Amino acid sequence: MSLPRYKITMLALSLGLASAFVGCSSNPSKKEVVDSGPQSSEQAYFEKAQKSLDRGQYLDATKSLEAIDTYYPTGQYAQQAQLELLYSKFKQKDYEGAIALAERFIRLNPQHPNVDYAYYVRAVANMEQNYDSLMRYTSLQQSHRDVSYLKVAYQNFVDLIRRFPSSQYSVDAAQRMKFIGQELAENEMTAARFNVKRKAWIAAAERSQWVIEHYPQTPQVPEALATLAYSYNQLGDKATSQQYIEVLKLNYPNLVKKDGTVNMRAARKEGNWINRATLGIFGRESTAATPESTSESEAPKRGFLNRVSFGLIGNSDKEETAEPEKIQVEAPKSERSWTNRLSFGLLDKPEPQAAENTTVAPAVSSTDVSTDSQSDDAKQGADDAAQ
Repeated sequence: MSLPRYKITMLALSLGLASAFVGCSSNPSKKEVVDSGPQSSEQAYFEKAQKSLDRGQYLDATKSLEAIDTYYPTGQYAQQAQLELLYSKFKQKDYEGAIALAERFIRLNPQHPNVDYAYYVRAVANMEQNYDSLMRYTSLQQSHRDVSYLKVAYQNFVDLIRRFPSSQYSVDAAQRMKFIGQELAENEMTAARFNVKRKAWIAAAERSQWVIEHYPQTPQVPEALATLAYSYNQLGDKATSQQYIEVLKLNYPNLVKKDGTVNMRAARKEGNWINRATLGIFGRESTAATPESTSESEAPKRGFLNRVSFGLIGNSDKEETAEPEKIQVEAPKSERSWTNRLSFGLLDKPEPQAAENTTVAPAVSSTDVSTDSQSDDAKQGADDAAQ
């Protein structure tokens, strides 16, 4: 029995296509990558990495430092290269890689004199992971979203201060903990406001109680007290509600109305009905919850462009508790030690070269004057950062 001609043709085409696909799947020109070993000495790799770091070429520096870590794990520059690699990964915004390297360094070198730097980088990298790159340029609050990385960073800073209370990074860690505490408190109060809207009074009271117990120094405490008083009043516990109202009268009298009830609108810093109906574009904005006699500064005002764009453009003035700025490192004009780079330019500053005593004073050009003024500004900025 013979097959029809069209079936023979289809079979031949199928076999031809299958052979073509099989032939294309194999690429004989592709060569396997074979590690040929170190191409330079350990010192040459390290010097090359230092030059790349000084020029801000962090990708090239990472390659050289990883070569030291791979080919010379017990060499003279091994531990120092690992610390330099932490810095390079952080500057490339590879926060996960920086965290992994920091944890490895802590595990392998617990007694190293600079192990506190690894603790510090791990905490800052976890903190940076919580912020989206686009949200930095808007007035939207990350505290209204996921704050899981902030909680990890807070615990990392606690470990740093507990283990190294006299570390050079402890002061900055304490400032960052203060900022993170306010972010976490705002996150809890965001959940409490949602629970109040859905009339989940017990859940709202628990969130507010958590803020008062764990974040007592944050600006969210007045609203937390008001929410507690309001929630217990809605639950029918008048005695407990009155206790919190008495606390509000003593500390925040403007949050209690004349009839003795809680002014939740003032506690939440809400505007009038026009401001709420237009989503904050028009109308009177809210005032601070603290009394005018005790408030040191007014609440930051939002511009019209900021309100129209719902906080996307035209940022309002930043408060003192604004997000810490990203670490900036200027390219040094003179050779910097690895300690100076690891501390982001705060420690082991290169001393300016002293001018030789000459009998004739050299002429000063306009270029020299501008250079000197720029160096003075840079020194003043470094002193402010150290403080």
